[in-house]
Amino acid sequence: MYPQQQFAAFLFDMDGTLLTSIASAERVWTRWAERHGLDVATFLPTIHGVQGVETIRRQNLPGIDPHAEALGVLEEEMHDTEGTAAIGGILAFLESLPPERWAIVTSAPRALALIRLQAAGIKPPALLITAEDAPRGKPAPDCFLLAAERLGVDISQCLVFEDAPAGITAAQAAGAKVAVITATHSHPMDTEHPTLADYAGYRVSVSDDGLELHPV
Repeated sequence: MYPQQQFAAFLFDMDGTLLTSIASAERVWTRWAERHGLDVATFLPTIHGVQGVETIRRQNLPGIDPHAEALGVLEEEMHDTEGTAAIGGILAFLESLPPERWAIVTSAPRALALIRLQAAGIKPPALLITAEDAPRGKPAPDCFLLAAERLGVDISQCLVFEDAPAGITAAQAAGAKVAVITATHSHPMDTEHPTLADYAGYRVSVSDDGLELHPV
């Protein structure tokens, strides 16, 4: 896990990386898919890690407004947080980080991100990058580049924690190192990057030179 390598900052995806909201998200998106006659089993794997409007746009459904549909889905998601919970060990892990050295970088709209963080018991960081901040969402690298810029660090000196292919692609394109969180994965992911089941087995050393991740 990047032994003896120090990072200027840690950047975290939210859903599937800091918390799990899969149950609520899949309930809402299942209802949406059924209303539009989509095959739910085929459709659901496409919702993770990308903005809702992009998920809808990719379906190429005739006669719908992707932005209006995404707003409807968002409204449902904001009222359905049952089952949302923090990934193992993340609360203590985040508490060990200086506030100016980490950020959350999510494809979710800000209002939904704040609701899900609250439901999981995670205090929002000083820097929260959401869909409104980077309209060109993952797998584009914009959101991670923006987070590094606002933290005042070089993206090449950042470690990104991700769980979904779109986010991993975005982090790679930005030039960051990547650690893959597998807590919510139902199947092994074929990845070249180090993987962590959760955060319980890791600690962070903090120095003037940066952040270093260690197994406990």
